[in-house]
Amino acid sequence: MKICVYGAGAIGGYLAGFLARSGAEVSVIARGAHLAAIRRDGLTVESPDTSFTVPVAGSDEPADLGVQDLVIVTVKAPSLPSVAANIVPLLGPDTSVLFLTNGIPWWYFMGHGGPLDGGRLPVLDPNDALWNTIGPSRTLGGIAWPASSVPKPGTIKLIGGATRGCVIGAPDGVETPGLRAIAEAYKAAGLPLTVSPSIRNVIWEKLAFNLSAGPMCVLTQSPVRATHEEPVLVETSRRVMAEAVALITAMGCSVELDPERVVTTNRSLGHRPSILQDLEAGRPMEIDALYSVPLQMAEMVGVPMPTLALLAALIKVRARGAGLYGG
Repeated sequence: MKICVYGAGAIGGYLAGFLARSGAEVSVIARGAHLAAIRRDGLTVESPDTSFTVPVAGSDEPADLGVQDLVIVTVKAPSLPSVAANIVPLLGPDTSVLFLTNGIPWWYFMGHGGPLDGGRLPVLDPNDALWNTIGPSRTLGGIAWPASSVPKPGTIKLIGGATRGCVIGAPDGVETPGLRAIAEAYKAAGLPLTVSPSIRNVIWEKLAFNLSAGPMCVLTQSPVRATHEEPVLVETSRRVMAEAVALITAMGCSVELDPERVVTTNRSLGHRPSILQDLEAGRPMEIDALYSVPLQMAEMVGVPMPTLALLAALIKVRARGAGLYGG
């Protein structure tokens, strides 16, 4: 199976390494020193259980890699317009494109059904570029639970969450040949994977979890557990989760979310959320996918989210001041 991981950063590099080790023909789209290190030394994955280095083809030009059976897109939301502009050389008539994203995905209303079916999210997909280039027949979505980082070029370090793996599905809930092929590839690589007929529920579950501490991590530039050392911030976490559940319900979805269990989990997490990592590294931040679009949806269905609105506004001011957000 020919698999291109478009964006071999923390999550993409982790997946690319395990898939390549299992014998899949893996290539990566990467840039700069990270790409140079992968070309020179191979891709290294470090985890508590194993460490290995595998050779993978790498380029910053998709045209160099040719048509793929599967493209796994793991770039952050601000980079999606560049994906739309450059992905075509990787696409054949049967190529599946799997988007593993944070927050609300650009394709959210694709295959939704009902009056919302076919709606667009221009803040995430300007001018419908992704919609028109990739289209409903190719698009798959999902989330990745593993937490990882890039401690140095060419090296991926797994921090935690590997046992939960990835959850993927088609926007319309139909199990496709592409989904089955991906499941087989993940199994061969020893990567946990669940194929869900209700992928939006899964996306909302992870988003609600991220909202429970992520905004406060950004504003305090602290790991998750540090935000739960102050009682007021713990109560803020509970309020954000309650707002998120109300929105999820109004959007016709459902999640199994135990706020007290999330609070307990957060008190033990030393992880720095990816959006905080982006702030500290001077990279564009996924503010729209994580905060702006959920708030737009809340306005659309009449659900008040004052706590998230305040946190998001403060984050936007912080991000603009750092030159990392233009919305």
